[in-house]
Amino acid sequence: MKLKKQIAFVLSAVLVLCAFTACAGGSSSAPAPVPAASVASGPAAGQEELKEVNIGLIQLMEHPSLDEIRTAIEARLQEKAAENGLSVHIHYQNGQGDASTINTICQQFVGDRVDAIVAIATPAAQGAATAADGTDIPIIFSAVTDPVAAGLVENLDAPEGNITGTSDAISVDKIFALAEELTPDVQSVGLLYNPGEDNSVSVIAEAKAYLDGKDIPYTEAGVSGTGDVQAAAQSLLSQCDAVFSPIDNTVASAMSVLADEAIKAKKPVYVAADSMVHDGGLATVGVNYTNLGTQTADMLLRVLTGTPVSEVPVEVLRDNAVVVNPETADAIGVDVSKYAE
Repeated sequence: MKLKKQIAFVLSAVLVLCAFTACAGGSSSAPAPVPAASVASGPAAGQEELKEVNIGLIQLMEHPSLDEIRTAIEARLQEKAAENGLSVHIHYQNGQGDASTINTICQQFVGDRVDAIVAIATPAAQGAATAADGTDIPIIFSAVTDPVAAGLVENLDAPEGNITGTSDAISVDKIFALAEELTPDVQSVGLLYNPGEDNSVSVIAEAKAYLDGKDIPYTEAGVSGTGDVQAAAQSLLSQCDAVFSPIDNTVASAMSVLADEAIKAKKPVYVAADSMVHDGGLATVGVNYTNLGTQTADMLLRVLTGTPVSEVPVEVLRDNAVVVNPETADAIGVDVSKYAE
């Protein structure tokens, strides 16, 4: 009789466990937050209980540079959360490059009262700022080229309100100096970007000022979507000796198309992100996006452990490096051996 009771108890426990597992297996459709990824285990023996925090993480779209940032943020939180007394749960959403989707996701994060929002790329940060306006939810952005021009902050050193983050601002002067070194025969430049991206507009303004100062003529071509890139590239390459594109999310998502057209024309494409070089651009002097993501996570941890956002200045990554694509260089006849790995 005793054995029968033990068997019955075990069977009951199994049934309860199965029922719990079935309930946990449900999922909701986008743009509802995906199940949170925990990045800190429970406290070891003798440690205090970790404080659980929920982070809404929104990325403008998926492409290598932004993916690299997100991966670095997650890795840094995995490494540092527990020692900061935190158990961090990340609710990641992809904005699909669509303003309406971004707004919906950010509004849901606010409605869920997440402890902070991390926004990767300028449009995602702008959507988060709008959704969280009037709340005390901190926003930490990453890869926002010009936070002031984007309307996110007025003062980089002392952000007001609830938003700060990291900038991937690049030195246009350094990129064009590299272009003059690698391709000194370039006499005209095509500027390819999406005028709807504030981050691109500010960099293109700097590029124009530089080119004007050097008396180098330029031609602009604006794109509103990735489907516009091929025709715009063909037009610029037929008129100019080289093409420059800033850290433009639209162009970056179609970088292979631009690179193919440039190789056909035997002309260089200079860009502002290392991932755009890896995808076929000739060269850049750009930022390391893993380092940028790590800095972003460190800023988030400071805020989560009690530092007011106003005391966390916007940070600009300064460790720029020359990145070249030897295969592209060979295809168009440019010597980059000085910088090739």
